[in-house]
Parts: sequence; structure tokens; C-alpha cells
Amino acid sequence: MKYINDIHKNHLNNIGMYLTKKVKETIFEKHGKGKNDTGNSEGQIALFTHRINHLTEHLKRNRKDFNTERSLVRMVGKRRSLLDYLKKTDIGRYRAIIKELGIRK
Repeated sequence: MKYINDIHKNHLNNIGMYLTKKVKETIFEKHGKGKNDTGNSEGQIALFTHRINHLTEHLKRNRKDFNTERSLVRMVGKRRSLLDYLKKTDIGRYRAIIKELGIRK
């Protein structure tokens, strides 16, 4: 058990945390109404985009990581659902977030 915990800690140290609390706060502060407004659609879409970009880079290096690939596909679907909701409710906000994040449509 101790050996497994040591491997896990070393693995985390080598990778580093790409999504820290400060990174999340800056994403929500920039795209949401504030750093504590985590339920805003634009903030969630921006967070998903950040995570999707990170996983895409990971998959470029690790082509056979099929679990991450599945997670990436699910995340893209969730972001698509949020974008569809935003498009249905407020087309102006939808167009603004698409342009700001550089998401192709």
C-alpha cells in the first residue's frame, strides 16, 4: 500500500496540477460575473474549454490513453450541451463566448 501511495505522489509531482483553485478563480472572474459565480454558463464553458485543451495536449503525447480519450469526448459533449442551452436562451452571449474562446462552430 505504501508503494502505491509513493507512486501516486511521484506521478502527481511529475505532472503538476494544471487546474488549481487560482486558475479556476481567474477563469470564472474573467468569463463569469465573479470568481465565486461558478454556476454561470459562460464560466462553465470556459472551464470546460480549458480542460479540453489540456486533455488534447495530453492525448497528443499519449496516443493510447483511451480512458482520457473517453473523458475528453464526454467533456466536449457537456460543453456542447451548455453551448446549445446558451444559444437557445441568449444568442448574443453565445456569440460572444464563441468568439472570445475561439471555439469553432
